[in-house]
Amino acid sequence: MSMRLQKYLAACGVASRRESESLIEKGRVTVNGTVAQVGDSVAPDGDDVVVDGQRVEMATKVYVVLNKPRGVVTTVKDTHARKTVADCLDGVRARVFPVGRLDMDVEGVLLLTNDGELAHRLMHPKFEIAKLYIAWVKGRMATETAAHLAGGIELDDGPTAPCRVNVLEAQAGATLVRIEIHEGRKREVKRMCAAVGHPVTSLRRVEIGGVRVNGLRPGEWRYLGDDEVASLRALTGL
Repeated sequence: MSMRLQKYLAACGVASRRESESLIEKGRVTVNGTVAQVGDSVAPDGDDVVVDGQRVEMATKVYVVLNKPRGVVTTVKDTHARKTVADCLDGVRARVFPVGRLDMDVEGVLLLTNDGELAHRLMHPKFEIAKLYIAWVKGRMATETAAHLAGGIELDDGPTAPCRVNVLEAQAGATLVRIEIHEGRKREVKRMCAAVGHPVTSLRRVEIGGVRVNGLRPGEWRYLGDDEVASLRALTGL
């Protein structure tokens, strides 16, 4: 049984499917000694697949949730020598990569895995995986504004999908809001709040696909339980 090369690389924990395509395009992948092309298929049990001189094989699936701290970049390597999420994973021996991204100044739930297919589906908009955020924003947000946000607003890359927005606490110069979205656009929560005149001053993701940090302090991680993995697979149709 054959499978697309980029899907195989993701399944082996090399990188996400999109990043695997980039590796192939750069000529860093060979199949049976021949430089691979995007769109190639491989037989996992028969073909010899090599990335940067290292043979790759299917790996045991590992699933981790990290309480990402502020000041850490969501990548496994950084050319500017900044602290990465990989630096927080002391004790995780498998090569895992982040499922999506959180900005450097955002903290909270971040999933990491070498299960490329699950990661791909969790990030794909069509599966509408719920992501829950708690944000402090500037100014007193009116309930009417929250309702406007929830109904969808126009951003520079198109309208946002309907979501859930609740005002948790309102002060003279700041408001604490709970926002649950099902899209995965870049900096979406920040752009949504700024668009209605309430820029975010502090942002934390507290849940993704039903997974929470469960008491982990910033910078701490844990393996997902079997029930959590089963739930994520069910949500994504695996």
